[in-house]
Amino acid sequence: MIRPQMKRAKQEKNFASELKKGDRIVTKSGMHGRIIDFSDKINAVIIETGAGKITFDRSSISMEMSKKLNEPVAEKKVIEKK
Repeated sequence: MIRPQMKRAKQEKNFASELKKGDRIVTKSGMHGRIIDFSDKINAVIIETGAGKITFDRSSISMEMSKKLNEPVAEKKVIEKK
């Protein structure tokens, strides 16, 4: 592997290990949900979606989309018209 790929793989591994219950996530296939439990035996997470509970492998969680989803919302500045 070349350096950028190794760096990216390391970031994704750290991201997957830092997940905790209650985090909102997006899978690489586009499924949105909230983590409700972990299964260390099969290295998976159980997420709750509108359709019910689904088990996904930790590697199927999209790092970029999940980080955007969990970012704190910045306050919007209101421009007053005179």
